[in-house]
Amino acid sequence: MSRRNFKSSFKTKVVLETLKGIQSVGEIAQKYKLYPQQITNWKKEFLEGADGIFKKGKSKALEKALAERDALLQIIGSLKVENEFLKKRLDKGL
Repeated sequence: MSRRNFKSSFKTKVVLETLKGIQSVGEIAQKYKLYPQQITNWKKEFLEGADGIFKKGKSKALEKALAERDALLQIIGSLKVENEFLKKRLDKGL
């Protein structure tokens, strides 16, 4: 039997339904043909990541990309300086 993959929108829907507290986890699991432990895991993961929704600032991926860009720009700058130096040396040598 192959493993079922669920979209994040479906997981969110199930977790939010669980958080409403109208039905028990067992009832929701039966309704969607899931294991109660699976819903509990999704709920835990959802709540652990919830604080990131309201954080101000840049995401970690964006911060990493910007840091990498800055490093590359620094390398380009030093290569330009080196190129100019070598061009001047070459012009003086001929």
